[in-house]
Amino acid sequence: MAPPLLTLQDIHLTFGGTPLLTGANLTVHEKDRLCLVGRNGSGKSTLMKIAAGLVEADKGEIISRPDITVRYLEQDPDFSESPTVRAYAEQGLAPGDAAHNITLLLEQVGLTGEESPAQLSGGEARRAALVRALAPEPDILLLDEPTNHLDLPTIEWLEKVLGRSQSALILISHDRRFLENMTRKTVWLDRGQTRELNEGFSGFENWRDTVLEQEELERHKLDRKIVREEHWITYGVTARRKRNVRRLKELDALRQTRKEAAKTPGKAKLEAFESSQSGKLVIEAAGLSKAYGDKTLINNFSLRLNRGDRVGITGPNGSGKTTLLNLLLGQLQPDKGSVRLGTNLEILTLDQQRATLKPETRLVDAVTGGRGDSISVGGQMRNAISYLKDFLFLPEQARSPINALSGGEKGRLALAIAFASPSNLLVLDEPTNDLDLETLDLVQEMLSAYQGTVLLVSHDRDFLDRTVTSTLTPEGKGLWREYPGGYSDMKRQQGSPDAQERKATAPASSRPMKTQPKTAAVKLSYKEKYALDTLPGEIEALQELISDCQQKMADPDLFSQNPEKFNTMAARLDKAQKDLSIKEELWLELEMKRENLEG
Repeated sequence: MAPPLLTLQDIHLTFGGTPLLTGANLTVHEKDRLCLVGRNGSGKSTLMKIAAGLVEADKGEIISRPDITVRYLEQDPDFSESPTVRAYAEQGLAPGDAAHNITLLLEQVGLTGEESPAQLSGGEARRAALVRALAPEPDILLLDEPTNHLDLPTIEWLEKVLGRSQSALILISHDRRFLENMTRKTVWLDRGQTRELNEGFSGFENWRDTVLEQEELERHKLDRKIVREEHWITYGVTARRKRNVRRLKELDALRQTRKEAAKTPGKAKLEAFESSQSGKLVIEAAGLSKAYGDKTLINNFSLRLNRGDRVGITGPNGSGKTTLLNLLLGQLQPDKGSVRLGTNLEILTLDQQRATLKPETRLVDAVTGGRGDSISVGGQMRNAISYLKDFLFLPEQARSPINALSGGEKGRLALAIAFASPSNLLVLDEPTNDLDLETLDLVQEMLSAYQGTVLLVSHDRDFLDRTVTSTLTPEGKGLWREYPGGYSDMKRQQGSPDAQERKATAPASSRPMKTQPKTAAVKLSYKEKYALDTLPGEIEALQELISDCQQKMADPDLFSQNPEKFNTMAARLDKAQKDLSIKEELWLELEMKRENLEG
């Protein structure tokens, strides 16, 4: 086997007296597809900068082959020294690099190269930075949140480009689907140290949960041992005659071990407080049209949004997502058509909260509006510092300015401000930006428990699949269509022959009309009919197996008494969960096909 391109061994780094990395390792081989995962603030970007040679570690060894080339896409590229986008991209070339790649990539991402960096939107700036990183075709490509601010067509383009690339990839991203599609190895940076899983991101979360459960069991065993030793010191016969120095030292060592044990990182406590119930009708839009000059963004769009609906809005940048959202909320007047808002609506828009975060404002003042140390949360007064702790902010951070926060911490602060207010209609514009995967899970759980209505703009395919009941997407010439289900459901429906006919003959309204022509009748095959009949029973059996495994693994004595059985049970649970996902997806696909055939 060829030696690694790059090796980082026992990396230590301290920021401001606080240890950030305490023995991290990273090994990169040719054509690796590796994701670096961890909580916000765990040091992922710092470790990547050390790998890129931009940050020097306090301690550790860095070994690289002398001839390798490395390119790094940082979260916030600096365009200040570049008069044009092309000049910025060319500054990333080394002697011998092919300059023609820049022209090709600029064309693919929709840039001319003559744009002024100061005038770029967030998405355009990200595309320009990708061109600079990709053009040299380096041996190692380090990408820190490459999908931030990108629309779905560009994300899918990036997946194809990286899939063909000969570079070894190290990816940091909050986009689950992107990581699942692109990676074959996972490095987990947790509490200053790294663990490696020889699988892509799709296998990471179950593995991580098993590791944390085992840690909790070991911590519980250590606590019980300390109790036994303390009991002996206090009541043991020998102890009453003469203190046993060795056992006293052992007890002190156990206490020190427990004190120094790295605790599992906490979880934010997210809850959206609901106001009184809205009317059954939330929004009714009829025949909306909106154009800017000769560009039509919305053409004859109709939608009825009822209480409890969760609608995702997705599409390319510039396709009119924000325009559509503002029309539906009555914040923008249509050229044609009308919008009727339901009764008793209390609307909460997360994007507005992010926009009002002022850099010099202290965290405590941001959540209280500068009115003392208390905040009204769901109609009840709470201490602001205590409330901030629910969102994983330390008490000493409460008096710090917002500009001292990382991107992920700013995202959590925006959530804290937003969710303190009661609402019955949540409008979330790209809520997943900069949040770590664990916080994304909590946002998803919060939305699942929320009884109100949700309008969600997102480019995150996995998040849409997990949270929305229908998806709105543009289909050209200002036409928008609503598809039942999440993003994956929408793509399946768009790809089916009947969906193609509907698209070609669709009226301008978002919802399919009952008078649409049907496709030629095609029967389900015998195999498909059999699967449709038997899959519900198989799904139920798998759900029972998963529940049984989870109950048995919840026994705190199982791992300590029979670790082999625990590991076997964990493997069985992992397989059952994967099988369940496959069978549920197959059943949904067959059921939709049956409904389409029956009209």
